[in-house]
Amino acid sequence: MTILHRLRRAARRLARGDRATVLIEMAFCIPLLVLLGFGGLEMANLTLVNTQISQIGLNTADNASRIAAGSNLAQPQVREVDINEVFGGADKQAGNLDLKARGRIILSSLEQNKQGGQWIHWQRCYGDMNVASAFGPQGTGATGTDFKGMGPKGREVTAASGTAVMFVEVIYQYRPLLYGKWLGPRTIRSAAAYNIREPRDLTGPTGGDGVYNPSPAATKSAC
Repeated sequence: MTILHRLRRAARRLARGDRATVLIEMAFCIPLLVLLGFGGLEMANLTLVNTQISQIGLNTADNASRIAAGSNLAQPQVREVDINEVFGGADKQAGNLDLKARGRIILSSLEQNKQGGQWIHWQRCYGDMNVASAFGPQGTGATGTDFKGMGPKGREVTAASGTAVMFVEVIYQYRPLLYGKWLGPRTIRSAAAYNIREPRDLTGPTGGDGVYNPSPAATKSAC
């Protein structure tokens, strides 16, 4: 029996063998299954981070709306130290997201100006990401009625007379787990708003922007 004949017989046995068929099919399927599995893991992580960023925005706006420092003889004041504590709570909630290095929180006090228009009275920021508010800096809408409020066009959040809305924007740079080149850089954005829970001093100190900073002074979280 020649070597060629033996090879042909071996090839026929291999073609009839179920094990060989399974091995060949698995060789083709495993890379695809691995790709799909890791892709699902990536999308699940992205969804989870989106949810976390949304919750951080909601909780920050809620906590800012509850600021009430002062005595019963005067309206509560908003202080720099109170705002810093709100930001500190947001950073704790972020956990291992490294929000300070890879993100930014923008807290704005939306109020009415003297003409009844919407006005960003004061604004404070937290995080190293260099990004501005999507709706304008502090002082936007100080006069007139052209500024319609904060939020998507046609669905702007507005403040009523004599009160304020704590509007929060969270911007975060997401880093993919595995498919960085495929997904590319992804910036997650979320916004939330809460009306203040009780009347507060909206005027602020003389020459200030609505936020008090009594002694010992706290560091201003400027934007």
